[in-house]
Amino acid sequence: MKALRIHAGPAARAHIAAHGLAPADVRTVPGAAGGPKGLILGPIDRFLFCEWLPQSTQPVDLVGASIGAWRLANACLRDPKTAFEQFEHGYIHQHFEVPPGQKRLNAKQVSAKFAEGLRGFYGGRIGEVLAQPRYRLHVITARGRHILGREGRARTPAGYLGAFITNSVHRKSLGAWLERVVFSSPGASLPFGTQDFRTRQVPLAEANFELALQASCSIPFLLEAVHDIPGAPRGAYWDGGITDYHLHLNYSAPDGIVLYPHFQKAVVPGWLDKGLKWRHKPTRFLERTVVLAPDPNWVRGLPNAKLPDRNDFIRYGNDAPSRIRAWGIAAREARRLADELADWLRRGSPVQDVQPL
Repeated sequence: MKALRIHAGPAARAHIAAHGLAPADVRTVPGAAGGPKGLILGPIDRFLFCEWLPQSTQPVDLVGASIGAWRLANACLRDPKTAFEQFEHGYIHQHFEVPPGQKRLNAKQVSAKFAEGLRGFYGGRIGEVLAQPRYRLHVITARGRHILGREGRARTPAGYLGAFITNSVHRKSLGAWLERVVFSSPGASLPFGTQDFRTRQVPLAEANFELALQASCSIPFLLEAVHDIPGAPRGAYWDGGITDYHLHLNYSAPDGIVLYPHFQKAVVPGWLDKGLKWRHKPTRFLERTVVLAPDPNWVRGLPNAKLPDRNDFIRYGNDAPSRIRAWGIAAREARRLADELADWLRRGSPVQDVQPL
């Protein structure tokens, strides 16, 4: 394999060595926050949800934050292949015109555009997601507490500064500023333990689906918080990646596999942990996890020698066609990831191709 790297925790690797990897083994699929980086996972998503997983029938929990939540919600639609393709095309071609006299859109304007996009994408189809008979969706959001309980020009920067400082000392202290709120398919139990962090669970419904998904994607300062989501505790809700950037969770899959299409090997706990390298190491939480990630050498062959990211909006500025072209090339090249995964599975998923996580 030249593009794809497969990494597995010790229990997952032992399972593959003894039994290989079959669709019926999968119990959970996480979807990380990360903005445009998630574009390279489109081909793997289409292969897994449209070709491979349909060969089995067991329930599967889909746990997502930010763009990961949107990706996994698409898997719950009746025609996931078309949904994934529409999502990829729309994400690549997004371009927001800046009104005259402004250098960039403000958070209120970006949030309005994002809400409009969600309504257009899921309008009339939320019921398909909620009634999905097999996949149980879990959308992670971060709800502000105390000073972050409402968004404000002064209180929001002050609250996130406090969260950053205390989180750098101890991750659990982040719970004094934010709590994890998970919006789940009706009747679904959480597929992970919550002893690590203050957590609430709320049922997904027609009235809160789009708001929960928007909240999960609402990056502080770039988008507005979503306030007072129906069925959930009152307050300000932000990007689920703040508390759970890469879903480094205590997954409860004692007899199954957590299959994780990801854009890198490391599974970073929270967004504020990005610069804290000592928190990027694997833990016992990931013992049954298989991470599917691009090889760094393959990544260097993409436009600008990197994955697409939000900085490209600054890099390309008003030259939207060049950004769209670069992102389109990356998405097309990512088909190699899915092709190599399919080939590995056809060959019986040999364990010698699996690296430690």
